[in-house]
Amino acid sequence: MKDGELDSTDKRILYYLQQDARGTSSSDIAEKLGLSSSTVRTRLNRLEDTGIVRGYHVDIDYDLAGYPLYTKIICTAPVPERSALANRARDVHGVTAVREIMTGERNVYVNAIGKDHDDLNRITEELDGLGLDIVDEQLIRDEFVCPYHGFLDEDGADQ
Repeated sequence: MKDGELDSTDKRILYYLQQDARGTSSSDIAEKLGLSSSTVRTRLNRLEDTGIVRGYHVDIDYDLAGYPLYTKIICTAPVPERSALANRARDVHGVTAVREIMTGERNVYVNAIGKDHDDLNRITEELDGLGLDIVDEQLIRDEFVCPYHGFLDEDGADQ
């Protein structure tokens, strides 16, 4: 496999992992694809070793976990400092994700959680203290994640 060149089997493995990585075994995927589970495990190991699969992440309902406020904080960073500031933002207590945006003035998006508005104010103050200019804040009701359907064949097989 060359960088970025996945065959249809690798793409289908990724699709089924995105649906439910924790509850899907190599045997489950093998059955859906008509392969042996050892073939799926070998391919999955290669996807992990090459860095295509970077990890397995838990989907947390922060509200049920005691953090009812979930916000996206949209920031502007000077382009030469954008990567460093985005990386430093991950260390702010309450930050759950940081996205570095390659285009536009709004070039760092920070997801954060808090128990109350004081938590969110503290987080924005800390981000401001790092050198990020806070442009907007959006209170998020919920977020839904889904697998990338492009990993399935064009004809929609295996849906």
